[in-house]
Amino acid sequence: MLALSFAAFCALCVVTRAPMADALVYRAEGAAVAHGTDLYGFTVTEWQLPATYPPFAALLFVPTAWLPPDALKVAFVAGNVALLAVLVRLSCRLAGLPERLPAVCAATALALWLEPVFQTVLFGQINVAVACLILWDLTRPPGAPGKGIALGIAAGVKLTPALFIAYLLLTRRRGEAATAASAFAGTVLLGALALPAASVDFWTRRLYETDRVGKAWIVDNQSLQGLIARALGEPSPGLAWALPAVAIGCAGLRLARRADDDRWGDDDGRAGDDRWAGDDRWGVLLTAFTALLISPISWSHHWVWCVPLIAVLYAGQRRRLAATVTAVFTARTLWLIPHQGDLDLQLPWWQQPLASPYPLLALALLLALAADRPALGGIRACRPPLSSPIPPRPAARPRR
Repeated sequence: MLALSFAAFCALCVVTRAPMADALVYRAEGAAVAHGTDLYGFTVTEWQLPATYPPFAALLFVPTAWLPPDALKVAFVAGNVALLAVLVRLSCRLAGLPERLPAVCAATALALWLEPVFQTVLFGQINVAVACLILWDLTRPPGAPGKGIALGIAAGVKLTPALFIAYLLLTRRRGEAATAASAFAGTVLLGALALPAASVDFWTRRLYETDRVGKAWIVDNQSLQGLIARALGEPSPGLAWALPAVAIGCAGLRLARRADDDRWGDDDGRAGDDRWAGDDRWGVLLTAFTALLISPISWSHHWVWCVPLIAVLYAGQRRRLAATVTAVFTARTLWLIPHQGDLDLQLPWWQQPLASPYPLLALALLLALAADRPALGGIRACRPPLSSPIPPRPAARPRR
């Protein structure tokens, strides 16, 4: 299945002459670092795309400048498919599912056609790599050497993973949070030492130019801001987006902390709700989807976190719900509606859900878990694997 799926994807890339524009941007960033040119002063491809990542990321892209464009595209396709298999395996570990090789290969073959994953590979993006760094770090046993470093590096590349540092703090894992924050600070320092002018330019100017990344109101943007902009027909929703984003950010982190609290028991020492027993899989997912919602721009290919979400739903015996979520992330409804020019801002009411399927699904997930709906009780019934790193709670000593 994996071989056939990979062959079909490669054939599609050849037939459509996929430009893999993001990979070419990374190559240009690496070349700018290697040749000492202005990192944020160029645009490449027919879409005139600029560099948008921190200087540290550009340092990591230097090897891409050594490859010709065609070889780079082949390397990105093969590398992303290999990383997708890693993401599937890490998702199984998060969900407590067996990591058998045939099942991982079959799941990878199917996951390749999920819209966020498909777009990531087609554009030559690094979303799967970032998700792998985060999941690998968070699924390691407590006290593992250097736990938090990979998370900090992921935040140094794409910034939005920094919300996981707040999650670690809220769940009283201060050592891991400090390690992740130190690793993130190290990426900033390394970028400043290697590229001082570019670092000043990015952290004082480019970081706040969201229009530089792209138009927030187009259907490509599946964040809360994109949803609200299209619903209001307003390119810059301002406070109409900022205030709900703050509220959802606080609510999402609170729910993530609640998942962790109930994992160990309530604050008064009593055992927590049995349906929340297990590891912090829901805390991780809630933090990921909260970050995607509140980010000013979350392109559709950023939602590769659908892979661990489907795995956790499947492990929780919610097969129909897992199939529904899979259908949402496969249907590509956002590309079926008129979206040329400014048509994204003129959508009728019945097309709004089709234009914003991912933020609406994430909001529904947050609301369902906040309301503790009985219909979703099976979601929380997933149990950790026998090899779960979380130690059992000690039994109470009998009174003499």
